[in-house]
Amino acid sequence: MKIIRNARIVAADRQFLGTLAVEGSLIAAADAGGTAVSADDWHGDYLLPGLVELHTDNLEKHLMPRPKVNWPILPAIIAHDAQIAAAGITTVLDAISVGDIDSDSMRNDTLTACAEGLRHAAQAGVLRADHYLHMRLELAEEKLLAMFDPFLHDDRLKLVSLMDHTPGQRQWTDLQHYKTYVTGKRGWSEDKVDSMLERLLQRQQVYAAVNRRGIIERCTRRLLPVPLATHDDTTVAHVEEGVTDGVSISEFPTTLAAAHAAREKGLGIIMGAPNMVRGGSHSGNISAAQLARADLLDVLSSDYVPASLLHAAFLLQREGFNLHKAIATVSRNPALMVGLVDRGEIAPELRADFLRVRVVDDVPVVLGVWKAGRQIA
Repeated sequence: MKIIRNARIVAADRQFLGTLAVEGSLIAAADAGGTAVSADDWHGDYLLPGLVELHTDNLEKHLMPRPKVNWPILPAIIAHDAQIAAAGITTVLDAISVGDIDSDSMRNDTLTACAEGLRHAAQAGVLRADHYLHMRLELAEEKLLAMFDPFLHDDRLKLVSLMDHTPGQRQWTDLQHYKTYVTGKRGWSEDKVDSMLERLLQRQQVYAAVNRRGIIERCTRRLLPVPLATHDDTTVAHVEEGVTDGVSISEFPTTLAAAHAAREKGLGIIMGAPNMVRGGSHSGNISAAQLARADLLDVLSSDYVPASLLHAAFLLQREGFNLHKAIATVSRNPALMVGLVDRGEIAPELRADFLRVRVVDDVPVVLGVWKAGRQIA
């Protein structure tokens, strides 16, 4: 049995200086006060639950480190996993894109190889964190249904999100903001961007609605229904459409009105941790801090920066969250949102996923990571 004493334990409803006992892969006890038995002294460092990440694009950065550059699958996965674990994330839903609006993207080319690579790495025992699948479905993709079908009954599938990144609505309501982003990122001329926008709008009109109906039918007929999320809800109508379709999660709502509607309809609300750390959205939409102050934030997601997850949770304290409520947004809440009831909290009989964290200059620093009682970072 592993015993840790003098740790500042953050449980679901409180924090306290105390002792943690781990037996095998499970938490045996978490109690206030000390212990008379030999134990590892944490000298007042935080003991937090392992972080649960529902939406990270980080793997894509390793698969495509430069535009039009493909990196070998297994080395990319191993590097991604190491970065995830070092950030304190013990359970991750890798957000894999099915379809894209960018004609230069290699996402479609790596879709199957990436998913199979993750399975192979897990079976080989070389992954530190637990990896599941979050399939991000680009609704305007012509071949979306055929591309998604092989994953519908995958035992790793924990979340499906319905996305439409066609500029002019949702994330990119402000077309000039989008043009500035694309011309800056890719060096395209405005004429080239305008030509692309016309093609994307035509594609959306032909495929988006049909694909949405097909995906909803498939997911609701699944033997074990998978949670559905909408993405970048901007209007009350977007939220209401999602509710009609059986959606339970609103990812990254872009306006206060959409977030209020999501709360009223009982949807879980996810916001980006990078948005929280940076102090605003890179797309010019509502900030995570604004939604936190309005108590319209349930879960944080690291999105494209794994290290942002824990940092953003601590920053929530500036917006009125106490620490245990803030930590729940990156542990217990996301775990329950996708049906992982065996983790996400420091409590007896739950899986012993936990972190040692020390705050330096107001920044939480991960000193150690344990998954199922075994140290992984």
